[in-house]
Amino acid sequence: MKAMKRRALVLTDEAARHPFRRSLPAHVRLAPLDQEVQQDNALARLRWKMTGGDWQSFLQAYCASLVAMLVFIA
Repeated sequence: MKAMKRRALVLTDEAARHPFRRSLPAHVRLAPLDQEVQQDNALARLRWKMTGGDWQSFLQAYCASLVAMLVFIA
């Protein structure tokens, strides 16, 4: 007769997949679906969008640092 495996009592959610997420309580893992939270997320997405001016400033700073580094090395 095959020996039965002993398993520890599992108090975690196996559907969470990652060990850290598995250890979190269910109410922490579930995302709130409030209208207010959705509006906050939409506003945050708009704030973090890069516009043309942002890209231009980034490229200027990148090119300036590249030139400064090349001058320092040469």
